[in-house]
Amino acid sequence: MFYILFIFLDMIILLYSYFRLRKLFIFLDLDLNQKKCRILNFGLSMFILSLCIHIRSIMTLTIIHIVVISIFLDCLSFLLKKLNIQWKIWDMIYGYILLPVVISVCLIIYGIGNMSTIRNTKYQIDTNKKIGQYHIVMLTDIHYGTIQDSSLLKEKIIEINQQNPDIIILGGDIVEEETSKEKMQECFALLGKLKAKYGIYYVYGNHDRQPYIMTPTYTSEELENTIVDCGIHTLKDEYVEINQDLILAGREDAAWGNTSNRQSSQEILEGVDRNKYIIMVDHQPIEAKENDEQGVDLMLSGHTHAGQIWPIGVVTTLRGEYNYGKFVKGNCKVIVSSGFTGWGYPVRTEGYCEYVSLYIS
Repeated sequence: MFYILFIFLDMIILLYSYFRLRKLFIFLDLDLNQKKCRILNFGLSMFILSLCIHIRSIMTLTIIHIVVISIFLDCLSFLLKKLNIQWKIWDMIYGYILLPVVISVCLIIYGIGNMSTIRNTKYQIDTNKKIGQYHIVMLTDIHYGTIQDSSLLKEKIIEINQQNPDIIILGGDIVEEETSKEKMQECFALLGKLKAKYGIYYVYGNHDRQPYIMTPTYTSEELENTIVDCGIHTLKDEYVEINQDLILAGREDAAWGNTSNRQSSQEILEGVDRNKYIIMVDHQPIEAKENDEQGVDLMLSGHTHAGQIWPIGVVTTLRGEYNYGKFVKGNCKVIVSSGFTGWGYPVRTEGYCEYVSLYIS
């Protein structure tokens, strides 16, 4: 399916490049009836397509931005003509295709810089339940050893430890398909240095066990053993009770293997006293309604990267999905993190990288 989408995207780029270059030639008063002009048009279109041979390259991402922005400007230009509005400067900018190129390049440059800026996003969570005060830190979607400078994690671990959190949650996709075995081990060794009063807890994401490649760089057993050896507790459709007033539950990821093996919230919380404060950690922000029905007070997720590449986040938000931030479903509060880094491209043009600090009282 991925390769079909890639081929479809390439066809759109080729056809639009041919169409847009044709309009440029007309703007430059070149005669498209001449064979050499038609050959030049097709040749330049094929050259642009050749720059997109690698779907996850910066060049491909830049060209996709240029195409999308150009289509938007085509619509705007069409509207201006219908309204009989004529601006000479607009005709020049639009005719030479300068505006989409400049905007796209600026966006990509901004996005590269944005990927290395990691914020501490804070949420105050109030409850009527009689519990103590808890400071919880969540890191999710680190994708270690891939597109982000590894030294940033080391810096943030020092920063987090200075805050003396009560609980630390690792919300999945800490490593991924492009993480080597050595980098995986390095990552969890670093995370094992985090200090929390009640421990460090981890749930799997859809990438951690490398299900999307034929030859993983480490086995699921090696990953599990590394996590345990580093003093990190895994929660796979199970819960732990903390300080007799807080329940911390973690779910198996919905995209891993046979999802019928994933237990429901009801099954996981069977026998749990609903008067206790219940936190459900699920890598993907789904099934909030079921969590609310089971008396979950707080649901914590990642996975979305807040869209990462504009306008993906805008589209998912318009579709009613939990893309980023704080939401409320009945009596259940939902926090969706944009993640510590991005995925695929070393560029973030939507949202920002973060770890989350939760203050519950």
